[in-house]
Amino acid sequence: MKDMSQDTTLTDIDPALIAGCTLRVAPDWIDANGHMNVAYYVQAFDQATDYFLERINLGWSYLEKDNGSTFTADMNVSYINEVHLDAPLAFTTQLIGFDDKRVHYFHQMFHAEEGFLAATNECLSLHVDMSTRKVAPIPSAQVALLQEIQERQAHLPAPSRLGRVMKTKSK
Repeated sequence: MKDMSQDTTLTDIDPALIAGCTLRVAPDWIDANGHMNVAYYVQAFDQATDYFLERINLGWSYLEKDNGSTFTADMNVSYINEVHLDAPLAFTTQLIGFDDKRVHYFHQMFHAEEGFLAATNECLSLHVDMSTRKVAPIPSAQVALLQEIQERQAHLPAPSRLGRVMKTKSK
């Protein structure tokens, strides 16, 4: 299997990845350079996160019903290829790991028609009890969903951009 974050295309993705979040680059997302501005990559990835969280019952419906939520503790975005006005985008999500209070996952953003990888986003989310606004254990029903995803994705290699550190080359 090809490396999931180097020169992967949309047609190369493994069906074990969570997919289904799609959107289009809006006019107000375009900057002076004629491509999608960095802030809107984060906004687009946030929508992919919402999609993923709904799949594991930690999304908006969970907040409304059980007063629990997730807060992003850390994230890293890698910009790989430009996307332009009205470009259709498709996202995949790979569960990297989880424990009783944290979920670590990795998104890929693809141009949905041309198929190229546009960007990646690594995230670490904390489960929060909104009545105390403190980090709290993830309920067992959601842990079971995470375990199912982890088992389904166990054969996937770790993305090469996972845990990237920003640096320049020394002279």
